[in-house]
Amino acid sequence: MATMRTRRRRTRAATERRRGARSNAPAPPIVELDQATVVYPGGHVGIERVSLAVDRGEFIFLVGPTGCGKSTFIKLLIRELEPAGGAVRVAGRDINEMSHNRIPNLRRRIGTVFQDYKLLPDRTVYDNVAYSLRVTGGTRADIKRKVPDILRLVGLAGKINNYPEQLSGGEQQRVSVARAFVNHPPLLLADEPTGNLDPATSIGIMQLLYRINRTGTTVVVVTHDKTMVDKMRRRVIELYEGRVIRDQAAGLYAEDESTTEFGVRVRSELGIGEGHTNGDPGGHPEQ
Repeated sequence: MATMRTRRRRTRAATERRRGARSNAPAPPIVELDQATVVYPGGHVGIERVSLAVDRGEFIFLVGPTGCGKSTFIKLLIRELEPAGGAVRVAGRDINEMSHNRIPNLRRRIGTVFQDYKLLPDRTVYDNVAYSLRVTGGTRADIKRKVPDILRLVGLAGKINNYPEQLSGGEQQRVSVARAFVNHPPLLLADEPTGNLDPATSIGIMQLLYRINRTGTTVVVVTHDKTMVDKMRRRVIELYEGRVIRDQAAGLYAEDESTTEFGVRVRSELGIGEGHTNGDPGGHPEQ
């Protein structure tokens, strides 16, 4: 009998040690791409052998010229696309090994903000946000509690009964942010959230995303907004022709320019022909 009690104690101790080891293990990155490649029909490469990791709670800017793979990156994470090679993991799980009936559950844990808002034109602000809760199985009690709270957070408590056409562009984007964040997902993706907005409104949207990030949600912003990236000095991942060419903590929209690069850019912006150089009659650019 004593031997059996000893064995039970040893078994419980071993179980507790295993549980403790699991609880002390560092959490996997919220996003991890491992040599991920996407090839569209016709052979166009969306991204090529991209490897990167985004830790929980980070605020990331994803930058690069049009067609460089930024939207492909977003579509990979919500599994609108599947890689031709490599792995895509969200919270440590390879999402391409999920069955199709698990994809809605994945998307419930990822908030997505789009440049064109994607609001329902015949629904009020309240109903647009409530819809996001209804399709994810939220109860009436959840909706009554969460919707007013999130609308206060985004500064739209006074617009609760308005329709999208009665809102400014910035207000419509705030509704889009509220809808994406109402479930408090661990990951929020924002695809050009300030692309259609004036500078002052853009600042308000970025401040809102920053406040959301401060609650613990990881935020990934795809953007061409150089001014905003340079002001915020967060991690910057730059794509070019489907590949990561820069991954920089507290980065700028673009790396520091050489004198030659600065001259070329300024001449281009001023519409000065290529034959003009910085006062060099020999036609040679400054070194």
